[in-house]
Amino acid sequence: MALEKILSIGGKPGLYRLLTQTRSGFVGESLLDGRRISVGLRNNVSLLSEIAIYTLEEEVPLREVFQKIKEKEEGGKTSIGHKEEKIKLEEYFFDVLPNYDEDRVYASDIKKIIQWYNILHDKGITDFSESDDEDASSSEEE
Repeated sequence: MALEKILSIGGKPGLYRLLTQTRSGFVGESLLDGRRISVGLRNNVSLLSEIAIYTLEEEVPLREVFQKIKEKEEGGKTSIGHKEEKIKLEEYFFDVLPNYDEDRVYASDIKKIIQWYNILHDKGITDFSESDDEDASSSEEE
């Protein structure tokens, strides 16, 4: 399962897999407990494939950050939990992405990234490479 099918829904814990689209929104399935929910278009929803992290030079796609975490942890879960103190989270993230913009990337963002990585790892979603679907869909639109 690629990151293009994984969603973060504002106000809802965890991550969701996109199952199908409906007229008024879509149906998602929680990666935490498997429950299905119907989400309207008014909800704040983000595809993980569209999220990027600010650095001092550019924005780095979340998939690259996940890949760097995977390399740091040698394919395992993170060595710290998402509920650690702010300073520990920032030190960990500095090891992963040394040039991240400390003024625009908050401790709450780092917590989410660590939590999301661990959820994906638990579900066996550890292939963070670029997918071919994006290239196919962009060429179809032209």
